[in-house]
Amino acid sequence: MSKTESTMMELGTEAPAFELVDVVSGKAVGRDDVADGRGLLVMFLCVHCPYVKHVERELARIGADYEGKIGMVAISANDVASFPEDSPAEMKAQAVRLGFKFPYLYDETQGVARAYHAACTPDFFLYDAGMKLVYRGQLDNSRPHRPSGGGNDVPVTGKDLRAALDAVVAGKRPDTNQRSSIGCNIKWRE
Repeated sequence: MSKTESTMMELGTEAPAFELVDVVSGKAVGRDDVADGRGLLVMFLCVHCPYVKHVERELARIGADYEGKIGMVAISANDVASFPEDSPAEMKAQAVRLGFKFPYLYDETQGVARAYHAACTPDFFLYDAGMKLVYRGQLDNSRPHRPSGGGNDVPVTGKDLRAALDAVVAGKRPDTNQRSSIGCNIKWRE
């Protein structure tokens, strides 16, 4: 598994608009449908990535804990021709198995991932009620063990992202001292 860091886009950047299909409901979901004036968490995920597998249960808990407090959406943009385990059917199975409380969207053209400058899975972008980027960074400092070595035994708590979410929900700015997310690179089409 390759290790890629998020791009750490400039804070204050506006959230790009999008409209993609939710793999669970089959309905089109747009940025403003999800944000609803409360702020928005955009998560780039996939099914096969060991980094996502390491944190997916915590992402489901975050979805449940912040439901109704802030808009949330997950997006997968991986090339399914090369990585069929990340197909919409597999995404739906993942969302159902984990009980995701947020839409899980498939970015077939990869245009939304490119607009967000997403680089890895997982990659997190948190916007305030004005759709300005206030957090882009790691879930927490837990890392999965890899066959080639590395990783750690730090429990998955979501503490960094949760602190940022709590700040936005309270109408405050998250701490600007943010550490990049680390995960598998997005599988771009050639």
